[in-house]
Amino acid sequence: MANMKIERQAMPVQDPAVRCHNFEEVAQGYTKEQALAEASRCLHCKNKPCVGKCPVAVDIPAFIEKITEEDFEGAYQIIQKSSSLPAVCGRVCPQETQCESRCVRGVKGEPVAIGRLERFVADWHNAQSSVETASLPSNGHKVAVIGSGPAGLTCAGDLARLGYAVTVFEALHVAGGVLMYGIPEFRLPKAIVQREIDGLKAMGVRIETDMVIGKVLTIDELMEQGFEAVFIGSGAGLPRFMNIPGESLCGVYSANEFLTRINLMKAYRADSQTPIQHAKRVAVVGGGNVAMDAARCAKRLGADEVYIVYRRSEAELPARREEVEHAKEEGIVFKLLNNPVRILDDGSGNVGGMQCLKMELGEPDASGRRRPVPVEGSEFVLDVDAVIMAIGTSPNPLITSTTEGLETYRWGGIVAEEATGKTSRLGVFAGGDAVTGAATVILAMGAGKTAAKAIDFYIQKTKA
Repeated sequence: MANMKIERQAMPVQDPAVRCHNFEEVAQGYTKEQALAEASRCLHCKNKPCVGKCPVAVDIPAFIEKITEEDFEGAYQIIQKSSSLPAVCGRVCPQETQCESRCVRGVKGEPVAIGRLERFVADWHNAQSSVETASLPSNGHKVAVIGSGPAGLTCAGDLARLGYAVTVFEALHVAGGVLMYGIPEFRLPKAIVQREIDGLKAMGVRIETDMVIGKVLTIDELMEQGFEAVFIGSGAGLPRFMNIPGESLCGVYSANEFLTRINLMKAYRADSQTPIQHAKRVAVVGGGNVAMDAARCAKRLGADEVYIVYRRSEAELPARREEVEHAKEEGIVFKLLNNPVRILDDGSGNVGGMQCLKMELGEPDASGRRRPVPVEGSEFVLDVDAVIMAIGTSPNPLITSTTEGLETYRWGGIVAEEATGKTSRLGVFAGGDAVTGAATVILAMGAGKTAAKAIDFYIQKTKA
């Protein structure tokens, strides 16, 4: 009989006063007892509305039912049929706008904590088992995957299960893409990402790092080496700036650089060979998850004051509600309905403050959100000595500029069919942020799955 309790099981977390001084994981995960109690809230709806909103179509009621039976390994196997990265998705997937938004229990209370249950199952599996080499029969075909982020890893894993010899080419020295360089340790421990990658390697997936496609090798050269299809999942790693005066001052960072130096180069460690400036008053411009990550990292580096400067109101913040709440608990100050217009020079080429305008919401723009408009005569200076721009990213043009016949959008994204990932170049598929611009991990994974299926169909049809 279902547990009809309206509230979901609370997630145990580190105390805010403690965690804002360390990079250890904030959310501690459910205990067995909490997972069983939460799983019993599921009504196991026959039409499975939650599954329809999952980009990788995990059979959610089925894996939750296995939890209630205390068959945690069985639950993991159900998830793994659809998701190559369950421990990752259980931590960073925005379930509240996807599967949980369709949960029937959410009509008169809180939805079932699907993401937290997925994390519990994945963590239980990882604690109980070791990565073992899987013996998968080869089908004799080769596929190249560019980028080892969520789209690339998912595509590689699905193709490996079908018997393809898959080689993943990663530009950085560590595989994992945004999972490694973009999301902080306190939200997604890197050991968890590495374990997922090791699992793909055990299936036979080859990963070559320090391979900048478009520079070291081109897509044409990959084809000449015998790869029968190529998937581009290179993400959107080119930072955007506001193009306001003062952005070239020392102490102005893109969120990409700031987070990469912290996450990949461990700049927060005392013995780091690539230390980062420990500013005392930091402004982070933007309102998404990346902005929250950058702000919380700055706090952990010892900043006395950290501000989120966002030109709309809290209701329009694109970040996950949980990340906003955690940031507030850690003392991040939200300067909403404010917009930077100039970064000031302290006289030595360093940041000496940021001039802002107060805003108010006007009529809706093309996106449907109310357009922020400046309040006349409202200029003020925010006293900061570092500024982090977290206003979005674009795909790096290196691959598209070195590949003939690959159609792109004006803003840099690769044109690809949504249902297949096919591009304008025969045998070349694309998905994830390289196509859509910066989006979520789970949407990139969905694109990787879609492309893997289409690549299999293409090769079996044309190469058989």
